[in-house]
Amino acid sequence: MGNDYLSVSDLTSYIKKKFDRDPYLDKVYLTGEISNFRLRPAHQYFSLKDDNAKISAIMFKSAFDKVKFKPEEGMKVLVTGRISVYEATGNYQIYIDHMEPDGVGALYQAYEQLKKKLSAEGLFNAPKKALEKYPKRIAVVTSPSGAVIRDIITTTRRRYPIAQIVLYPAVVQGDAAASDIVRQINRVNERGDFDTLIIGRGGGSIEDLWPFNEEIVARAIFDSKIPVISSVGHETDTTIADLVADVRAATPTAAAELAVPVLTDVMTDIKNDQVRIFNAFRNKLSQLQQRLAKIQQSYIFKQPERLYDSYVQKIDMLNERLMNALKETINQSDRKLNDLVYNLKINSPKNLIKEQQQVLQVKDDQLKRNIMLLIQNKQNQLTQRVDALDHLSPLKVMSRGFIFTTNSEGKVVKKVDDIKQNDDIELKLIDGYAKATVNEVKKESK
Repeated sequence: MGNDYLSVSDLTSYIKKKFDRDPYLDKVYLTGEISNFRLRPAHQYFSLKDDNAKISAIMFKSAFDKVKFKPEEGMKVLVTGRISVYEATGNYQIYIDHMEPDGVGALYQAYEQLKKKLSAEGLFNAPKKALEKYPKRIAVVTSPSGAVIRDIITTTRRRYPIAQIVLYPAVVQGDAAASDIVRQINRVNERGDFDTLIIGRGGGSIEDLWPFNEEIVARAIFDSKIPVISSVGHETDTTIADLVADVRAATPTAAAELAVPVLTDVMTDIKNDQVRIFNAFRNKLSQLQQRLAKIQQSYIFKQPERLYDSYVQKIDMLNERLMNALKETINQSDRKLNDLVYNLKINSPKNLIKEQQQVLQVKDDQLKRNIMLLIQNKQNQLTQRVDALDHLSPLKVMSRGFIFTTNSEGKVVKKVDDIKQNDDIELKLIDGYAKATVNEVKKESK
């Protein structure tokens, strides 16, 4: 029995048609927790899950641009969409047309998220610009047909009619309102000749006031070079524009009262200031006149020469000090010169030569004395040695009767052993010699 096999594409296409034709899946209301969310520039792909199941979700850019809050991972949401099958993967998924937070309104959620973001950037805590105390030109961005502009004009004319009010009409409700408000704020700043800028509208629901909660409006107010007063809604309403503005007014009338003073009060203040200035001037003039009179009575005007007395005396003292200092300098120079002359004389070559000649003469005398003394000592030593030698001379001994004998060879005979019998000997006497022959040799015993 033959079987008809379907391709995967055919089966998936068949299932998709079943999903698309099912009236219960054409519009589904679904609640769940956002999962795997990552903000993309165009279409958004993520999942919705609960404790037991998960479904893939897609939200095209046209639908996502209408969402007033920023979806976050783990946020519980309420969505409306249709269920279909993505044929390429065979997965069924929900195509979301509308999404809002579960348990809190989408606009409120968006308000809180933007408020948190701008607060983190410092837009709320930045230094506020001070309002002009006496403004000449005031720009108002609001609806031309509402009660806001009438209240502002009425209050300004009543309090400070010299101020000029210029209306910059703007749409203050609906999808186009935010961009229109920003455009008019920029126009006011481009003009640049306004002292104050008032932005406002009457009361209404959060949807009606929503343009003043848009980020572009908040940044335009923050970037404004002109001080901004925000008056949006009733006293209990607080918009992002109120938080960013330099001053927040509860009502349009309050905004006008903050923008301008009361002219009568200004005139009164001016008169009071005139009186204070006149009194201060009169007191100052009186003080100066008294000071002038006192100066005129001063000795400087009566005896002007006294003005120079102290200077003349000071000049004399300085002149005396100068002369003393000059004399002392000269004396010191003379002492130094004398010292130098004295040192020059002492160290003169002539004196040195003379001194060295004296030293040379002394040393020469010492040398001569030493030589004479040395000669004398040597002569004395010679005499002593001659005397000693004379005492030891054989002639001296022979003069006492002694003789010395030599043998035939001329050698001195000292012992008996030096001669023998019949040897010829010669006897040396003091006045001559005698020759003899040895007859007998006899050696004496000890």
